[in-house]
Amino acid sequence: MTWIVSDPDHLGGKPRVRDTRVAVALLLEWLASGMTIAEISREYPSLTEEAIRGTLEELAHSDLLSAR
Repeated sequence: MTWIVSDPDHLGGKPRVRDTRVAVALLLEWLASGMTIAEISREYPSLTEEAIRGTLEELAHSDLLSAR
């Protein structure tokens, strides 16, 4: 299942979590600031824990993190 999507009609084409208007970069900022997955899910009901974990797993295995 693909969790990270991008299209010019939403968030100016920035990568976002599928079925939401939440940018992947914003999700990472929340985690970096110390929010837990459960806290994020409670604060932003459109983001389920499954969607957050799926997004993080997809990002970890994506070409975006590979050395060039």
